[in-house]
Amino acid sequence: MAGGVVKRACVAAAADNAAVPGALWIVSAPSGGGKTSLCRALVPRLRARGIAAAISVSCTTRPPREGEREDIDYRFVDEARFAAMVEAGEFVEHAGVFGRHYGTLRAPLESTLRSGAVLLLDIDWQGGRQIRARYPEARSVFVLPPTIAVLEQRLRERAGSDASSVAARMRAARAEMAHYNEYDYVVVNSDFERAVGDFEALIVAETLRRNTQRLRHCALIDALLDDDGATTLE
Repeated sequence: MAGGVVKRACVAAAADNAAVPGALWIVSAPSGGGKTSLCRALVPRLRARGIAAAISVSCTTRPPREGEREDIDYRFVDEARFAAMVEAGEFVEHAGVFGRHYGTLRAPLESTLRSGAVLLLDIDWQGGRQIRARYPEARSVFVLPPTIAVLEQRLRERAGSDASSVAARMRAARAEMAHYNEYDYVVVNSDFERAVGDFEALIVAETLRRNTQRLRHCALIDALLDDDGATTLE
């Protein structure tokens, strides 16, 4: 009977712990590519769809920029503290970028995934490699600028980016962008609203995968395919 098959499918879902798994998304770009702005714009759009979402807060040894807030933009630590955290195994990934260190804490990452939320990791390609090694189910997006000229202009407009640092970041950007082919998806950040929409579409599509929907809507599937047709869902 069809109903029997569905019952077995729902039992199988229960055997999978009956919890909708969280989704880990690696988001990388060259400095000035716009990945942080995209992530911040994306989270409320996902929540409006009923999709729990958050941005991972990285630790960094660089000083705060104007307007940055502790535990919201970054967790700011000194080099000694960062080294101790590496030694203690507190990070799932860490890397050096432009003479500073950045890392993603293991405990909040795994807690967020256990809650079933989408977690966006705003990290560079080095961290992305480490995350994929530890979490092969993670999805990844590389954000590209529309042109080199636009990227350079964005860096020049960034507070604190003097001519020498812009030149250094431009050299690094080409090396960073060479890693785009390690990622599942590529979003070109030419029109910001379109880029956010493209990124949103990717995440929504992933939430509709069969196995995820089986866990989320097991009772609905059971009711729809039950032979007796006695169950009504509201």
